[in-house]
Amino acid sequence: MSSANQNGYQTLLGADQLEPDTTKLWSSGLCDCCADPQLCCLTCWCPFITFGRIAEAVDHGKTSCVASAGIYALLTYTTGFGWMYSYLYRSKMRKQYTGETSDFKDCLAHFCCETCALCQEYRELQLRGSTEGDEEHKYGVEAVPVVPGKMIR
Repeated sequence: MSSANQNGYQTLLGADQLEPDTTKLWSSGLCDCCADPQLCCLTCWCPFITFGRIAEAVDHGKTSCVASAGIYALLTYTTGFGWMYSYLYRSKMRKQYTGETSDFKDCLAHFCCETCALCQEYRELQLRGSTEGDEEHKYGVEAVPVVPGKMIR
């Protein structure tokens, strides 16, 4: 078995499943929530935090984590339809990483098991490196260097 990543996913998942496969989107199953107990507990009790992080990573920092989490929490706790908002980001992830769409599967995953779907998405983003690092490398986009006193076009 290879070395553990920082969340120790190989304890419940096979080490061969830890490497992101560019041909398929999910490197872990929908019901592998307990692969990261800390994420599982956070998502179970405060799903809006996990969703905010997912939205920020999927939108490459263009969407604020706080704003997305707020909208999700408002929709979830007032109408019960936060899953409709979050499934759109699952579809965005699928489109970004595989180029295909599967709205029915994404909608069904969020409708039937919202917390499992959020855990799976966040684990995948962590595995692909989209949630960690400094701001220059966090979303896989290099920052433009700024020279003081010069204009950038």
